[in-house]
Amino acid sequence: MKITKIEALEKIANDIRIGIIDQIYKAQSGHPGGSLSCADILAVLYFNQMNIDPKKPESPQRDRFVLSKGHCSPALYATLARKGYFDKEALDGFRKIDSNLQGHPDMNKVPGVDMTTGSLGQGLSDAVGMAIASKMDSAGCRVYCLLGDGEIEEGQIWEAAMAASKNHLDNLCVILDYNHLQIDGKVEDVAGLVDVRAKFESFGFKVISVDGHNIEQLIEAFSIARHQKGMPSVIIANTVKGKGVSFMENQASWHGKAPNKEQYEQAMNELKLKELNFLERR
Repeated sequence: MKITKIEALEKIANDIRIGIIDQIYKAQSGHPGGSLSCADILAVLYFNQMNIDPKKPESPQRDRFVLSKGHCSPALYATLARKGYFDKEALDGFRKIDSNLQGHPDMNKVPGVDMTTGSLGQGLSDAVGMAIASKMDSAGCRVYCLLGDGEIEEGQIWEAAMAASKNHLDNLCVILDYNHLQIDGKVEDVAGLVDVRAKFESFGFKVISVDGHNIEQLIEAFSIARHQKGMPSVIIANTVKGKGVSFMENQASWHGKAPNKEQYEQAMNELKLKELNFLERR
């Protein structure tokens, strides 16, 4: 069922953030910063945009999603559980040795995961292949691929971008989680990543820039991409790393570490206060 109410989608994004923090704390391992920054994007994709059915996770007609920045699997797992692909209790097994929910998503073990990812820079190539296959089969599937901004320092990203443009993949929508931070600091300092819009435009993409935490802007951006003909689209979603947890926001140090008990309690209190506010406004 497609959810159209903005407040309902905002609540789902907050639920996803609660799931992210809970998974990482219980595992004492994981990547909170980039997982939190993409929660609104995933809420809109899975609950408002994509043609998917949790009861038919292998349907040939389904839209596909590739989490190219696979280390942000807590966000994807929380989204899939919220959507009903598996029981929420399974999130407690995140990164446990006997669990299917490992640090990087595995398409052979987790319902709803369309591509196994983890090696940065490779996911867009997978998505391009899926989009080409959909065109060849006249399947009508749309393919979505979420990239990290540090990840687009990888050369393979731009090789895939050339292929997407050459093949006029208007059924491909790339989303860049542009939070400006990676494990070593600011992306602009690490590899001189500047004018991302101009880069994608030069590779033949329709470029749409939005506030990646604004649900209305995200919905409009996906609509523009859906109606774009003859070329792939990229949504540059300007986000905040660690969004939703005050002490994690805009801090590169929270790229890949787990909170301690005190930090966990503070983070959960902040997120559950927002949840309470949603309930009070109903």
